[in-house]
Amino acid sequence: MRNSTVAFVLVLVTALGAHAEPTPLPRAHAHNDYEHARPLSDALDQGFGSVEADVHLVDGRLLVAHDRKAVNPARTLESLYLDPLRARVVQNGGRVYRGGPTIILLVDVKSEADATYAALDAVLRNYAEMLTVFHGDRVSLGAITVIISGNRARGAMAAQAVRFAAMDGRIDDLAVEPAKDGLIPLVSDNWEKVFGWKWTRPIAEVDVAKLAVRVKQAHAQGRMIRFWNTPDTPEAWRVLNEAGVDLINTDHLAELRRFFESTAKTKD
Repeated sequence: MRNSTVAFVLVLVTALGAHAEPTPLPRAHAHNDYEHARPLSDALDQGFGSVEADVHLVDGRLLVAHDRKAVNPARTLESLYLDPLRARVVQNGGRVYRGGPTIILLVDVKSEADATYAALDAVLRNYAEMLTVFHGDRVSLGAITVIISGNRARGAMAAQAVRFAAMDGRIDDLAVEPAKDGLIPLVSDNWEKVFGWKWTRPIAEVDVAKLAVRVKQAHAQGRMIRFWNTPDTPEAWRVLNEAGVDLINTDHLAELRRFFESTAKTKD
């Protein structure tokens, strides 16, 4: 009897461990998340706080793919992201990670800005109960904050009294103090457009200082900051992490998780 009881406990512990949620990583961003074997699921299994999906408006549907020629009618924004997220939010008591932070769904629009945003806005309203809502000068945080990147319908979004998404800005937006409506909570840009350093040698102090200025400027305005077109390596992650960059891109999910874990241990 004792041996069977021990065996049962071991099986139970193993099962619980297999389903244990990872510690959320708010600064980990799954770049081109839809290219993974299990879109969204692979990133959430690693505790990522931000995932990116490229979308094309095709025959009134929001299809997820990097290139227009690669779209598949079965791979919609709803089926790959919004429906699984809603199921998880319901299961976890109102959050993607039980008791965890709001996560970001970065929707990178590849088709025409205004028509795609109109279709996206209509879809997002069907998921309003789990989304961050922007109304007037108030922001009501939800389980997921949708941020529109790529081809952005800036005029249409700014004109809305109530929005279910915000907009991804660019470095030039830091020159303008943000409005209270939270239109641009995140600023993202091409690293090589902003900085001269090409990652081929140790970063110079002048570039460290320049990066620090950009991060400080974004944070002073209550905005997050992110860069793309950076090497997907621990060396690049270290530079960005030490500077306080809010979202660090990767296609290597488990590796970035290990990087953040090792960094946390070093600080301890």
